[in-house]
Amino acid sequence: MYDTSEFRKGLRIEYEGGLWQIIECQFVKPGKGVAFIATKFKNMIDGRVLQNNFRSGEKVGRPDVREVTMQVLYKDPEGWHFMDNSSFEQVVMQDEILGEAAQWLQENITVDVVLYNDKPIGVDLPNFVELKITYCEPGIRGDTAQGATKPATLETGAIVKVPLFVEEGEVIKVDTRTGEYVSRVGK
Repeated sequence: MYDTSEFRKGLRIEYEGGLWQIIECQFVKPGKGVAFIATKFKNMIDGRVLQNNFRSGEKVGRPDVREVTMQVLYKDPEGWHFMDNSSFEQVVMQDEILGEAAQWLQENITVDVVLYNDKPIGVDLPNFVELKITYCEPGIRGDTAQGATKPATLETGAIVKVPLFVEEGEVIKVDTRTGEYVSRVGK
């Protein structure tokens, strides 16, 4: 069981029979009455978002969640295939389960697959990935103040805004948490 004093952003809890991840939490001590934790959390299975106030000292369930480091093997019509490098066990996840994380996946990278009651429900990506630009318009110098950007399509199909000097065929580093360009990768 988790006590409300252990609540923090990103904590996974079991609440009303489901798996939830805390998005926001704030300790509130009103002038009168009992202190409470104002919490906003998201269902990790269906994506619903709830807000609830928990009294200080209240307890919630600790879910059966574990993360297993796996390698991305390939994608086919069934979905993305992942393999545990130590046990060689394989799991398959569809794009609907992966959500936005699917746009950053590529073969042979290592990710943490989240298992809830031994069923895959998502992945935790590395903070940065290096991807090749497959298409972008040529940058035009001239009428820009500073920090001008253009859209670039990456090898995974994701579209990222990049500076004008970045060209098609280059490999760039992208932050998977924000989806933003970080830098070019040396050749």
